[in-house]
Amino acid sequence: MRIVVALGGNALLHRGERPDADVQRANTVRVATAIAALAHDHDLVVTHGNTPQLDLLAAQSTADAALTAPYPLDLLGAQTQGVIGTLLARALHDVLPGRRVVTLVTHTRVRVDDPAFAHPTELVGPVYPEKPARFLAERHGWHMAEDRHGWRRVVPAPSPERILEADTVRALLESGTLVVCAGGGGIPVVADWATGALHGVDAVVDKDLAAARLAEDLKADFLLVLTDVPNVYAGYGTPDQRPVLDATPAELRDAHYPVESMGPKAEAAARFVENTGHLAAIGALDAAYEIVHGRSGTLVRPDLPVT
Repeated sequence: MRIVVALGGNALLHRGERPDADVQRANTVRVATAIAALAHDHDLVVTHGNTPQLDLLAAQSTADAALTAPYPLDLLGAQTQGVIGTLLARALHDVLPGRRVVTLVTHTRVRVDDPAFAHPTELVGPVYPEKPARFLAERHGWHMAEDRHGWRRVVPAPSPERILEADTVRALLESGTLVVCAGGGGIPVVADWATGALHGVDAVVDKDLAAARLAEDLKADFLLVLTDVPNVYAGYGTPDQRPVLDATPAELRDAHYPVESMGPKAEAAARFVENTGHLAAIGALDAAYEIVHGRSGTLVRPDLPVT
């Protein structure tokens, strides 16, 4: 099978961990070990989150007095693809001796008229007190929003329209190469309507929706969304919490999972299953092999035909 594996950001940096290089290096070894068994039997493409890493780079860039302006998010996202990509490529190389592994810097085209550009919602970078937040908003033209601990920058999250390097990824897969790509949802770009020239945008693309888009473009057989819980849960965090072992796209959407946690994963799985008729699953990183073989996780399947 051809499988697209979507790693949650917490697979690389667990909640509460310091974003030190040694910590992330150790975590990528765990990731590589968890998916190595799948790589022996299937063609794999690995995507990953980048939220903690992007926040770190955004804070550093904003604080750097040598810069006349902070780096735009498209370039910071490219940096995270390189850092995380090299850690994953090295770890996968070590657990899969003889297997070709490559990390590909990947761009995601979005629509210049996407409604998300008028309604920024995604929190990026460090937390500021109100006065510095207002100063940065005025100086850089940023949108700022208050959250539980202070003020943070908010940016658009447009929908992924196309993974521009999908044909290259497909060619690499057909040559037997394991590909790491579309990190952080890909570098968001828009195309000039007259020339086709690409321009980066100060935005982020949801990593799970980008993984679903990539899986569809690659004609993948399976989308595997890995996170830090063993299943999707109905009533998560309540006394009535129960695991959802399988669901259709409509059932996932009807459950209205939170947008800040399980919601994008559920939507990504739903889109892939609806658009391809193939299977998706959501579950824990360490159970990756068992999920694909139906022994763990939440399976997302097409609606059964009405007879």
